Amino acid sequence: MAQKVSFTLNATDGRARTGVISTPRGEIRTPAFMPVGTAATVKAMMPESVRATGADILLGNTYHLMLRPGAERIAALGGLHRFMNWERPILTDSGGFQVMSLSGLRKLTEEGVRFSSHVDGSKHMLSPERSMEIQKLLGSDIVMCFDECPALPATEAEVAKSMQLSMRWAQRSRDAFGDRPGHALFGIMQGGVTRDLRAESAARLREIGFDGYAVGGLAVGEGQEAMFGVLDYAPGFLPEDKPRYLMGVGKPDDIVGAVERGIDMMDCVLPSRSGRTGQGWTRHGQVNLKNARHKDDPRPLDAACGCPACRNYSRAYLHHVVKADEIIGSMLLTWHNLHYYQDLMQGLRDAIAGQRLSAFVAEFHAKRAEGDIEPL
Repeated sequence: MAQKVSFTLNATDGRARTGVISTPRGEIRTPAFMPVGTAATVKAMMPESVRATGADILLGNTYHLMLRPGAERIAALGGLHRFMNWERPILTDSGGFQVMSLSGLRKLTEEGVRFSSHVDGSKHMLSPERSMEIQKLLGSDIVMCFDECPALPATEAEVAKSMQLSMRWAQRSRDAFGDRPGHALFGIMQGGVTRDLRAESAARLREIGFDGYAVGGLAVGEGQEAMFGVLDYAPGFLPEDKPRYLMGVGKPDDIVGAVERGIDMMDCVLPSRSGRTGQGWTRHGQVNLKNARHKDDPRPLDAACGCPACRNYSRAYLHHVVKADEIIGSMLLTWHNLHYYQDLMQGLRDAIAGQRLSAFVAEFHAKRAEGDIEPL
């Protein structure tokens, strides 16, 4: 019989938690940051290099993979893990956020969303049932239920209507997912920045019953203060014995604040996207390698970092390859950024386990306040 996906809570410090999600494909240490492999690849990275940064799990995207190369094709080739050469856990999002972002190219009904592909204009229907089917074909270890992400700004009435539709779709997702030992289904809380709507959404999800719960509808332009305002209460509406996932977050200070408020899992394209645009994330904040001040600098990007970019190359070299638009620039900076993010997560896990999270957070903010100011 296949091993069930389970969550073990090992320690807490305030509202912050550290634990392990156990799956047949391996353990996921929490708090966890999931690098985004939208189209079956983390851009500019080999899978073994992503693993070397400390990542336990990757995120794939239902919308992009259903369009290209197609879920049925991936299934015929042995599933997403074999297809992309990543044998550890994979979480796939439902496609809902991407479809809702298509604006004029989609039509929303109770059944689901009809839309035109941004790739070739072909017509498609994505519903809770089809989303579950696609994610099963991909072989995802953690499947996300299909939900609607309302466009902001929106009135409270519009957000409430959207949330209630998402809860009906959550039930349909649960029914279509069925009983799949070794695979988990996460529900997604909606409700914007309104506490009562968040509470209603969480209560409905708990009634349906899921293996984990996501806080959706944040990091969509509302700003950090509003996001943290929701996170001050929303995780508390969810079961303590299940993982809590904040979707699409974020910058390092977003991650630290979310972990302080009880979040266990996060994902974001930022570290890889920044790496492709000459931006490095370090303990002192963000560094723009395009700036001329780096052109004669023999130091590493971050002296405290053990990634290949920092061990083997100078800021001057990184500046050169970024300015020359050489592919190795994207490779090295993406590797560094992902390494930094995983170092940050390990630091958070250790701090929570050692009951010293407040000191860790204070040091994190102090280093960022110093800025990237070390003299040559």
